[in-house]
Amino acid sequence: MREKVSLLMLGLILCCAACGNGPAKGEKAMTLNLSSKSFASGENIPQQYTCDGADLSPELHWTEPPARTKSFALIADDPDAPVGTWVHWVLFNLPADARSLSESVPRKDILESGAVQGRNDFGRIGYGGPCPPPGKPHRYFFKLYALDSAVNLKSDATKSDLARAMKGHILVQSEFMGRYGR
Repeated sequence: MREKVSLLMLGLILCCAACGNGPAKGEKAMTLNLSSKSFASGENIPQQYTCDGADLSPELHWTEPPARTKSFALIADDPDAPVGTWVHWVLFNLPADARSLSESVPRKDILESGAVQGRNDFGRIGYGGPCPPPGKPHRYFFKLYALDSAVNLKSDATKSDLARAMKGHILVQSEFMGRYGR
């Protein structure tokens, strides 16, 4: 019986390894590091990037992705919101050669790079900064995904739409977190 279980487990491991979400043959496993000059990971988000300030998107930059990367997607959200996770930014089809987003990304459907911005939970296109109710500071996660394809969605796409479209296409991901409270 143990031999059957061991063979079954080996088969599952081999099957998962061949499913295409790991590194390609000859390609080493990579990590993607997302960071910002606007604030350090885990630290407080400066007011200029919130609804209490200019509500600018922060500058973000990242390291070299896997060679098979065709595009990037970014989701920024607050899992501590009283109504459940609140989405602050949905951005996709960033070109594969992009390594940064400048501060104050314009709030328009399609950016000069061809990247597309989706709808946040404020009901707007583009970035909407932290705006929590008074109390304990909330955590804001900026999650970057390197994808093996572009995403076929319109600019009013939501986080759920993007998550469905990315399924099976994520090569590697990284996240960066900041805090903000009032």
